[in-house]
Amino acid sequence: DYVVVKMIPDNRLPPRHLHAVHTGKTFDFFSTHFLPLQLYAVAVKDLVRKTDKIYKVKSRNSTVEYTIKKLEPGGKYHVIVQLGNMSKESSMKINTVPLSAPDALKIITENDHILLFWKSLALKESNFNESRGYEIHMFDSLMNITAYLGNTTDNFFKVSNLKIGHNYSFTVQARCLYGEQMCGEPATLLYDELGTGADSSATKSGRATDVAAIVVPVLFLLLVTLGIGFVVLYMRHRRLQNSFTAFANSHYSSRLGSAIFSSGDDLGDEDDEAPMITGFSDDVPMVIA
Repeated sequence: DYVVVKMIPDNRLPPRHLHAVHTGKTFDFFSTHFLPLQLYAVAVKDLVRKTDKIYKVKSRNSTVEYTIKKLEPGGKYHVIVQLGNMSKESSMKINTVPLSAPDALKIITENDHILLFWKSLALKESNFNESRGYEIHMFDSLMNITAYLGNTTDNFFKVSNLKIGHNYSFTVQARCLYGEQMCGEPATLLYDELGTGADSSATKSGRATDVAAIVVPVLFLLLVTLGIGFVVLYMRHRRLQNSFTAFANSHYSSRLGSAIFSSGDDLGDEDDEAPMITGFSDDVPMVIA
């Protein structure tokens, strides 16, 4: 036995299986068990700006797909789907993808400050307007403090008064809107080239000056020491030369016309028996060195 049952759609029931899919900066909403050939209302509430928009969608079968465009990056929304006769609703909350981080963030060191440079977000983000600008934050790892440095509509930012011995992390992102609720992804760069030293305001040039103040006196003392060493060696050489000249003159033989030196091999007990010379003959000239 069997029976034929005809189902009557109940427009008092809410749409079921409502879900969303990211498609770039837009959202596609899908729902099953819609009533065919019915008019549905899709309400989009901006939870940040506190505004509402309502879109009308006509169903053709039991599954409806609808794309919501012009959603702001980093926004928060509440989406409500219901029949046009204000029946029960299905809803969900979504967060859009924030703006991406700036590319090619780098640091250039100047005499008394550093410059942060990055590429414009407008090159890859069609939803970004340069008038929105960027904001810059700095984290001091030694003090464990994060500081807001300011914002700019340019693609560079000047940072001064960095401290020697501190390591810093800089972040650049699209400027936050509406109470810090809509921000871009940050690009982060570590700056640890200041070295160590006293806790005073200075840049790398200050460190280079301190190094030069130490190296220059050391080099000067080294040169003075080398000069004194050369003088001492020269004086010793002259003294040895004079001593040798005096020694050679004292062993000069007028008969042979040259100085005579003993090798030491013929020195011995026989030298003790040799008569001591007490004077010089009148016919032997005396040589004075």
